[in-house]
Order: sequence, then C-alpha cells, then structure tokens
Amino acid sequence: MVSDALNVNGLQKSFGKNYVLRGIDLALSPGSVTVLMGANGAGKSTLVKVICGHHPADGGTVTLSGVPFDPVDEADAIHKGVVTVHQSIDDGVIPDLDVANNLMLDRLVEPGHGFFVRERHLRAEATKVAAAMGIHVDLRARVSDLSVADRQMIAIARAMARAPKVLILDEPTSSLSASEAERLFALINRLRTQGVAILYISHRMSDIRRIADRIVVMRDGAISGVFESEALDYNAAVTAMLGHRMTDVDVTVQCGTAPVLDLCDLCLFDSAAPFNLTVHDGEVVALVGLLGSGKSRLADILYGIARPADGHIRLEGRDYAPRSVEDAVAQGVFMSPKDRSTNAVIPAFDIADNMTLPFLQTLSAGPFLKSPQQRNRTQEMVDQLGIVCQSVSDGIGSLSGGNQQKVMIARWLLEPAKVLLLDEPFQGVDIGARRDIGRHIRATAQGRATLVFLAEIDEALEIADRILVMSEGTIVGEHVNQNIDLTALVADVTGTTLPATGISL
Repeated sequence: MVSDALNVNGLQKSFGKNYVLRGIDLALSPGSVTVLMGANGAGKSTLVKVICGHHPADGGTVTLSGVPFDPVDEADAIHKGVVTVHQSIDDGVIPDLDVANNLMLDRLVEPGHGFFVRERHLRAEATKVAAAMGIHVDLRARVSDLSVADRQMIAIARAMARAPKVLILDEPTSSLSASEAERLFALINRLRTQGVAILYISHRMSDIRRIADRIVVMRDGAISGVFESEALDYNAAVTAMLGHRMTDVDVTVQCGTAPVLDLCDLCLFDSAAPFNLTVHDGEVVALVGLLGSGKSRLADILYGIARPADGHIRLEGRDYAPRSVEDAVAQGVFMSPKDRSTNAVIPAFDIADNMTLPFLQTLSAGPFLKSPQQRNRTQEMVDQLGIVCQSVSDGIGSLSGGNQQKVMIARWLLEPAKVLLLDEPFQGVDIGARRDIGRHIRATAQGRATLVFLAEIDEALEIADRILVMSEGTIVGEHVNQNIDLTALVADVTGTTLPATGISL
C-alpha cells in the first residue's frame, strides 16, 4: 500500500495568546489533489507556512513519505521536496531578472553548481521548462515587464522545475485567464500521473469542481470538514467553512435614478466596435468577460490612465476626459485596482495610513495630520466592513488577504464618489468576506454610480443590478439581475451558442 506523501498529525501553532492552529490532522496522498478551503483567518496560511518551513510548529508532527519532516526554512523544504507557490506572485519570482534566469534560479544556487553560468545551457534548459508549461514569452524579457498572468505562470513553472513530491498552490488561478487556467489544470493532471501530492487552496467553485479529489475545510484553526465521496458536496463544504448554511444572495434590483455616467459611441481601441452605456445614481453595474475582453482597458480610461480611440464620456451631464488619475479623483471618480499587493497596499504603512492615503489632505491642518480624526474615520470603516484586527495601528501585513482587501475597498469609501470603479474587488477573498464587501457596496450605492469589473459570473450575480458582458473591446450582452437566463449569460461570456435549457436564477 502506498503511504501518504505528507502526513500532518496534531499540528499546533500560536502567536502569543492567539492559538492559530489547534491540532490539525491532514494527509496528502500521492497523485491526488486536496482542495483546502477556509474563511479568512481560519489558519490556512499559517498551516502552509509551517509545512513549508516559514514558521516552526509548537506541537504535533509532520512526515514526508514516512520520514520525519521538520524543515528549518523554505529552502530546506524545497530541497526535501515540498514546494509552495504563494498567492503573492512576486514571492515566487525575481522581478528584475529575465524569464530564463527565473526559471532556472534554483538550479543555479544548488551546491556544486560552480561559479560560472553557461548561458547557452541555461537558456536551453529554461526553454524546456517553458515548453512543458506552455509558456510563450521571450525568455530574455525582464519579469517585471510582463503581465500579472505571465508572472503567475512563471512562478508556477519555477516550482515545477524543482520536481516536487508535494506541491502547494495558493489561489493559483486568481490572475489567470480561462485558457491559462486550463493550461494549469492540464499540468496538474500530468503531475497526478507522476505521483505528486497537491494541496490546492481556493474558494473558486469552478476550480474546485474541475480538479478536486477531495475537499478539506478549516475553521477557527481546526479541521471542520472533510469531503471525499465520489460526488463532492460543495454546499456542505461551504457550510463547514462558514459555520452556517450558505443562503442565496437576494439582490433587489435597483434601476437607479438620474444618469451619472454616459459613454457615447466609445471605442476602447482602434479595432473595437463602439458602444453606448449609461449608469445611474444608486445602480451597481457588473462588467464581466474573459481576459482581454476590454474590461481593464475601460477601467483605465475612466480613471485617467488611458485614452479612448474615439467617442466621448459625460459625467453628470458634463464632458469628462481625465488627463490623469489625480484629475479623475478630483472630479469624483475613484477606483480600487486589482492585484492589491502590487497596485494598492503600502506594506510599510499601518491600517489607518493605508486606508486614508488618498485623502490625507482632508484629515490635515496645514502640514500636520489630525491623527485622532484619522484613527476615528478608519475605525468607523473597520466596524462597517467587519475588518478583523486588533487596532487600526496594526501593520497592514498583519491582516489576512481578505481583510487587506476590505481595507483597500474602504479606502475609496471614505469620501463620497460620483463614480466608483472596483476592479476584481473579490480577488483572493473567501465567500464570507466576499459577501461582507458586496453587502456594503450595495448598501452605500446611493449617491454614486458603481461599476464592478469581474471575471467570475457568480460574483457578478451577488452584487449587480445589471450584468454587462464584454468581448473584444465592446459590450456584447446585457442582463438585468432578476430571473437571469444563465445559459444566455454564459453564451455571451464564452462567445458560444448553447442550447436553450432555460437555466435561470
């Protein structure tokens, strides 16, 4: 009988009086995919950090292929065969190096490699790794110049080059397009056949249904459910994660009142078809589409980062053509960008400074910051959005990913906006945090137009009054979020013709 690749027994970890892991038991079998679910703060990240040697355990044991496993650091864990691809993309790549050097970096630092690098040999080996992963980028390109999706694929490819026994993937598809995700899933299937044990951390039901052999759920630092029957019970898994049944989100559709934002014959780029769109006061409009559909381009144009090829925009009846981000903000158009670790979070700042950063002038008297007022405003938003922290003076890095995302959303809710743009606001957060954010966005929607840019249909269904589908730089479908025909919605997103099955919500 084949033994478990990794076996965790009674694992414990605390930080001061805060018990984060409370006797975790977890077994990963060779050639299988175990999906790990858990709300933000459940202990998932701490469990992974203990397994990969970032934190020492306070109790319990871990074995790797039947041998005691107690890595002194992440490099030791990698050397022994446990490799982790973290959610923060730049943890897995060196941005200032080119692609080839990133892919081969671990081999370059192996003992006995020698002082000199054989450039031709290195690039030949990097080419093999890139081909195996289906990566089609210039191997001489600097990683920092690549897209988020390409950086993510390179981080995963670098992990593959280490030939791991156990591979841990933390939200690996959060920055990938549908086709790139399929390449990842194909790779995971190949690793299955090679006997690699995979721990896959995700809340995306589309991912889980696609690859999970079983689901393990954590809540409050303990295992709250294990699901491994042939027909996995996803609803029960979510219930085990949240501690209560997941009820359907009941969106009462708002048509809005006065027009706030008008897009008139707008062309996002030269080859794109023009489109028109009006968004009203109090209305939440979701724009969904695959990577490259034009969602991010539209967001950039509205926020003053890019210019349209043609057409014009009106804001509350006046022409709107922002020359910069500062100009957009001054006119009342705010945006919470995707990829918070790169585009939003300031790691050296505490929660209050991160949240109030764009509006410090309104919280200052001359050159002096009104600290009590800043802290009070921050605390109000912490309470409203349910941000879990000890104090608003805590470092932003002390928060879970979901709570960091709530801080970034709260940043742009501190002051009234005419238009609020939210680009992938649920990226990397669990279902509970997603619903907290969605509820607050809808509850505060009056007085502005809200546009939410999303890749996942289920997220759009939870927050929007209207769902617009984008493809090739234009709007190809519109659906009011009431008794939606999911068949038609999916067909619009994928660009396919599906049978009229009458699926609706």
